[in-house]
Amino acid sequence: MAESLRIALAGLGTVGAGVIRLLDENGALIARRAGRPIEIVAVSARDRAKDRGVDLSAYAWEDDMTAFAARDDVDVVVELVGGSDGPALALARKALENGKGLVTANKAMVAHHGLELAELAEQSGAALRYEAAVAGGIPAIKGLGEGAAANRIERIYGILNGTCNYILSEMESTGRDFADVLSEAQSLGYAEADPTFDIEGVDAAHKLSILAALGFGTRLDFASVDTSGISRIRAADIAQADALGYVIRLIGLADVSGSEESRQLFQRVAPYLVAKDHPLAGVSGPTNAVVGEGNFSGRLLFEGAGAGDGPTASAVVADLIDMARGNTPPPFSIPVSALEESAPADPGHRRNRAYIRMVVADRPGVLAEITAAMRDAEVSIESFIQHGQPDGDDVPVLIGMVTHESPEAAVSKALALLDGSPSLVEEPLVMRLLG
Repeated sequence: MAESLRIALAGLGTVGAGVIRLLDENGALIARRAGRPIEIVAVSARDRAKDRGVDLSAYAWEDDMTAFAARDDVDVVVELVGGSDGPALALARKALENGKGLVTANKAMVAHHGLELAELAEQSGAALRYEAAVAGGIPAIKGLGEGAAANRIERIYGILNGTCNYILSEMESTGRDFADVLSEAQSLGYAEADPTFDIEGVDAAHKLSILAALGFGTRLDFASVDTSGISRIRAADIAQADALGYVIRLIGLADVSGSEESRQLFQRVAPYLVAKDHPLAGVSGPTNAVVGEGNFSGRLLFEGAGAGDGPTASAVVADLIDMARGNTPPPFSIPVSALEESAPADPGHRRNRAYIRMVVADRPGVLAEITAAMRDAEVSIESFIQHGQPDGDDVPVLIGMVTHESPEAAVSKALALLDGSPSLVEEPLVMRLLG
């Protein structure tokens, strides 16, 4: 058997420890499949004394993880530290500049600096792999970049954040409100102590921008992802969606339009109403699902565990096996110089149906004011639901409506006409219907 692929591992949290356990337990199987053993030679983390439940005695320890880049006994650096900048980025740059392969699970770093790192990899002839950065153990990167490589990918969408999916599906099954389920998710370890990146859609936006660049052959553009989260969704919204035949899911969606000379890239992360017979409606709990639509393959669905030590470690080691085999395609499937520039698409021209929730004052004339604004903006209302609140004076009323298909700009115009109205108790919530 060929010589070992020698790796240095930066970051010994749950995923790093998972990689060590996986290589230890499945080492012989991995060696047979890779054609040679995969061997850890050095590790690094912030706290050397911390008990991580794995034996580190066989590995060299580096207090400064960037030292991995200069070690002659290291072929590949595995970065599991996290963060878009700082030590993780410094390590990634040095490793690639020195011709070391790099495997990372760091979606924020890839979303912000992926083009720079891909160029460094091309210049030095090093491999850069990041399967674990998107959707945990699901082979979405390999599936789109290699399995569907013969296709023109026309649309990518999916459930890209397990924390949000757990919260929404729990609200759906129990009738509880957002804050209560978020607290439970934190106690179960599905949500961070500071859950902002998850619940406000930033984590999913990182992943969507990576999938869009890979699938469409466009340059990474995280900054143009239209991002909103789930913190404003109420149990009443879940109930109304159910009554209409839908569930609510945080969806990342991207597509391209226009000519080859002037392509426009649309990227959005937002809560959508998903019809109950759609494949994504059945994705519940802390699960991810990625859909790619190819012009010859049709709809491809990748579903599975989107996080956790086992699934993420599995994706990391799958990248290492590819490197051991010499399977090292360009990081974004084509060279960086061939990735196309694309302007952000104007969402105002997109036509869809929308669910609009308003909390309004309980007084005469409110409904007439709302319907007049919709009429003046040329938005037709398909269905209308009004929820009464407990008895009492000046108690707000929750109104939910679904529009017929119309341009997004028309819905925005209708809400602009209502802006500042004393009839509105809070800002309306708009969710599109996935279609």
